Amino acid sequence: MGHGLIAWIVIGIIAGWLTGKLMKGSGFGVLMDMVVGLVGALIGGFLSSHLGFGGVGDHGLIMSIMIAVVGAVLLTFVIRLVTGNRAANL
Repeated sequence: MGHGLIAWIVIGIIAGWLTGKLMKGSGFGVLMDMVVGLVGALIGGFLSSHLGFGGVGDHGLIMSIMIAVVGAVLLTFVIRLVTGNRAANL
């Protein structure tokens, strides 16, 4: 059973906020943190399903948020590498 649109928005908001708190340095702002969280959920779900753990929609809300946070942290790391903000990655 997958999540509905409202659940994806909540997952994105929470994952983006947590990623902003976990990563050293400042976040991208409220709106961009939500976008990073939603895209991170896609990345985390893709990686999770290809590693055999199942996709984001295959788990409960808490596990989906954890998978989305992992994807959002990876996305933030890559964005900071590309933009040259390397000091914030450490």
